[in-house]
Amino acid sequence: MSSNTVPLNKFRNIGIIAHIDAGKTTTTERILYYTGSIHKMGDIDAGNTTMDWMPQEQERGITITSAATTCFWRDHRINIIDTPGHVDFTIEVERSLKVLDGAVIVLCACSGVQPQTETVYRQADKYHVPRIAFVNKIDRLGADYDRVITQMHERFGANAAAIVFNDGTEDNFKGLVDIINEQYIQYKDVDGMEFDRLPVPDSFKERLADYRHKLVERLAEVDDEMMELFIEGKTPTKEQLMKAIRRTVIACKFIPVLTGTSKKNRGVQLLLDAVTDFLPSPLDIPPMKGYNPDNREERIDLTADPAAAPVGLVFKIASDPYVGKIFFTRIYSGRFVSGQQYLNSSNGKGEKVAKMVLMHSNKQEIISSASAGEIVAFVGLKESKSGDTLCLEDKPVVLEGLKPPEPVVSLAIEPKTKADQDKMGVVLRKFLDEDPSLRVKFDQETSQTIISGMGELHLEIIVDRMKRENNLECNVGRPEVAYKEAITKKVGGIVGKYIQQSGGRGKYGHVVIDVEPGEPGTGFVFVDKIKGGAIPREFIKPCKEGFEMGSQNGILAGYPVTDFVVTLVDGSYHDVDSDEISFQLAAKYAIKEAFRKAGSVFMEPIMKLEVECSDEHWGNVTGDLMKRRAQIKETGNRGKLKTALVDAPLAEMFGYANALRSLTQGRASFSMEPSFYAQVPNSIAEKIIGARQDFVAKVS
Repeated sequence: MSSNTVPLNKFRNIGIIAHIDAGKTTTTERILYYTGSIHKMGDIDAGNTTMDWMPQEQERGITITSAATTCFWRDHRINIIDTPGHVDFTIEVERSLKVLDGAVIVLCACSGVQPQTETVYRQADKYHVPRIAFVNKIDRLGADYDRVITQMHERFGANAAAIVFNDGTEDNFKGLVDIINEQYIQYKDVDGMEFDRLPVPDSFKERLADYRHKLVERLAEVDDEMMELFIEGKTPTKEQLMKAIRRTVIACKFIPVLTGTSKKNRGVQLLLDAVTDFLPSPLDIPPMKGYNPDNREERIDLTADPAAAPVGLVFKIASDPYVGKIFFTRIYSGRFVSGQQYLNSSNGKGEKVAKMVLMHSNKQEIISSASAGEIVAFVGLKESKSGDTLCLEDKPVVLEGLKPPEPVVSLAIEPKTKADQDKMGVVLRKFLDEDPSLRVKFDQETSQTIISGMGELHLEIIVDRMKRENNLECNVGRPEVAYKEAITKKVGGIVGKYIQQSGGRGKYGHVVIDVEPGEPGTGFVFVDKIKGGAIPREFIKPCKEGFEMGSQNGILAGYPVTDFVVTLVDGSYHDVDSDEISFQLAAKYAIKEAFRKAGSVFMEPIMKLEVECSDEHWGNVTGDLMKRRAQIKETGNRGKLKTALVDAPLAEMFGYANALRSLTQGRASFSMEPSFYAQVPNSIAEKIIGARQDFVAKVS
């Protein structure tokens, strides 16, 4: 089927999201097989999946980049983005969710709702993405379908109910029961291509009635029509149930749950049916909101109308060895045509779309145009970055971009040869374009290039890609924690002046500021309270830039200062001598002085950790955590295993995977994600400052 012949109401833009190792990529692989997009199913263990096409992904059995692909099912076009589950690549999930209309949450029937599942669920909530859930691995030891649904209620606060349930678990798993159609699904072959829909056996009638009652009850809580039927004691028809589920899913009020085992090819066709039946088309979602770049107050609603002015959001950039950079773009309105000139309204520069392609993982199908609702890749853009908006020059509109998370780990790198110095700069610029969660800076004190990211694995993959894709060998330092500095008290009337007279035109900038601690996680907040033109409007922005520059290096050990509010209250200027640089420097001096007086303290990233181990190793694991300054917040049981939710300082968690393996003979598992920043104990802060000073002295 051609993608151009599919009407917009039969488009589904979906993402597959989950915790690492829940089976996202295997599920996507089966979807591609059943929809005819591939003719042989890949296997993660064999390293030959379609979606995990990077060498690092195939070796490690994890998904790093969100690969986009297109397939067809029941006359519907499904654009799928397979996203990573590892927390180090959470930005990939975030930017995919921003452009998707619906999502499939894959959960493991044994592990249930894990910390990273909660993270991606919260991200989906943030962007109001309708969801359906697929409980995978129902054939695995310890699988418990009902427990997973209960965990969804408890941990997500989700209104969820089964629309499919399993006949048996573990080795006794035989088939599935379709609750809405009241049919037993019996598979006829190993590949799962053929199955019969049979009447439900008498032995399942009671269980079916119980699940159906729970489904109607859950729907009645959030849907008026179902509530009416429920109160009157009437049994809803299949059509009434289907419509109620679709309504409540699109409104983000209900999550239908299915089950199966992707690896054994069971349950995926029912999942595909649910995607087409219940998840929204681009016509069903609220209009995307944008604003006029010349007037941010003027809001613009973008509906999925192919006849409207074209607007698209570049949400991901990848490098292709044959065509160079490809720009994954979600089109929100209008039609983009290959070879045409457009405006990048985020930076005001013109862009020409040289070529347009539909992506099938890392393979490409060239197309001449693409309309509202589609996810395509543009080739030939020169000035665009992830999060930029493309539109018509005479009808400018800007869509809200993506705010990347703050990095928590840093690494010093240098090329092995001097000749590769320039090459490293070019390669790092390419990675920065692709990955908004990566940061690169040059440390003047130590003359080192520092890369910062979301975790050890994130930076390890970057260094590995430099070597493989660009033949660039680097010397790498040990991972360093991305410490920050913060202030503890409010200080007012801080003066910053920059005055220089050296013959001819001089320099003059003068600011007065109040500085106070901000709310955790707010970063740098600037408030302008200049009255009566004490500082002309054209110098306010340079003042803000000066405050930001000054906060990049704190006074304790040169780490960035965060979570503070600067209020510009007064100042003065000179008609001739004042310029932007003068006010920038005056602001920088003022903020440094404020930090000296405001009681700076050290802050460190605290990780949210979940550990799972057997009873016999519990004492060793918890004892080791205590040595690492960790705080156990909650303990529990998952089947025969004990679990602990822990807050642990990142500084103490490097190499934890190996330590846990040796403590438990490889029988424990853990997951970790950044949670918040907390003050470093004084004794440890003194060691950090001393080590930093010694290092700077040694390299200089």
